[in-house]
Amino acid sequence: MKLASAMSRLGTETAFEVLLRARALEAQGRDVVHLEIGEPDFDTPPNIIDAACKALHGGFTHYGPSAGLPALREAIAAEVSRSRGIKVTPDQVVVTPGGKPIMFYTILALAEKGDEVMYPNPGFPIYESMINFVGAKPVPLPLLEEREFGFDIADMRKKITKHTKLIIINSPHNPCGSMLSKQDLEAIAEAATEHDVPVLSDEIYSRDVYEGKFESITQFPGMTERTIILDGFSKTYAMTGWRMGYGVMPADFAAQVAKLQTNATSCTASFTQMAGVEALLGPQDAAHKMVAAFKERRDLIVSGLNEIPGVHCLLPKGAFYAFPNIKDAMKRGHFATSKEFADALLQEAGVAALSGTAFGRYGEGYLRFSYANSLPNIRKALQRIGEFVDKHK
Repeated sequence: MKLASAMSRLGTETAFEVLLRARALEAQGRDVVHLEIGEPDFDTPPNIIDAACKALHGGFTHYGPSAGLPALREAIAAEVSRSRGIKVTPDQVVVTPGGKPIMFYTILALAEKGDEVMYPNPGFPIYESMINFVGAKPVPLPLLEEREFGFDIADMRKKITKHTKLIIINSPHNPCGSMLSKQDLEAIAEAATEHDVPVLSDEIYSRDVYEGKFESITQFPGMTERTIILDGFSKTYAMTGWRMGYGVMPADFAAQVAKLQTNATSCTASFTQMAGVEALLGPQDAAHKMVAAFKERRDLIVSGLNEIPGVHCLLPKGAFYAFPNIKDAMKRGHFATSKEFADALLQEAGVAALSGTAFGRYGEGYLRFSYANSLPNIRKALQRIGEFVDKHK
């Protein structure tokens, strides 16, 4: 079949490709430590599972409204109002099968050929993929280690043009684990309001914060009417396979996003939405325990990486990813790229990780390790990484 030209501009998420290669090695009898996939290794809390089973038996097996069931939209509106300190109503909420559709629908609704979209680089790869897909121009905001993986606000201001139709931010950040400060967010908000540019604020890791306090750009004047918040259940409640995310945005824009959902997926599964109600309104103990476990794992992996010659790693403030600088280790081992390093690490040492360039060109010289894995597995991985680096010197 002859594909549309837009398909040639569509990227992918490398984590799933590396996972597939790692599974192939395991099928050959190899032992692999999985630090490539951004997925909590915990099971979904029992109360949430029970709520889904009750919903299935209670008849929640039919189509629902494209924007989501009223009960869940009300629960989300209440939670976002509480956690962000803003007023949110249910008509501002759209529930989607995972968080990615909010990226897809927002970029599709706001950008087209000739437009520009600003996004963090390194950053979640679907941002750039979707910008390219709709024919807009990706304008990267480099996240540099010397700025603790924050971007230069003055540089961002210079890059805003009359063609800028959207600014994407992500805090806590994947892959770097960095967070935008309140001062940075305020400066971004001022630029967005001055130029009347909407902001897609990816806040999927808002509950996974270890250092400092989570801040949302919606707290600043003029931003509730210009911001699309992306959040969901996958990371906070270990519900990756349930496929449920949501967006919070101005009500008139929410109606347009719901229309895109009608055309794309009709709606999100009703019984999973009832589980989402329980997730938000029920006990939060399991979510708190997961964050405490992630913090312990973070401290272990970062200290371990910093003991390996040629590797150094900043302490992530949020999310569950370490983003070590491996430039010296690459040079000693004669690796031309971080992807070559990551491929060899998987093949030779049985540690699955992602090249920094899986998140954009500014990720060269880095790896991303997900520490959403057990302490014993992280210790095993650190030993293997150390031996791998020692071998290639």
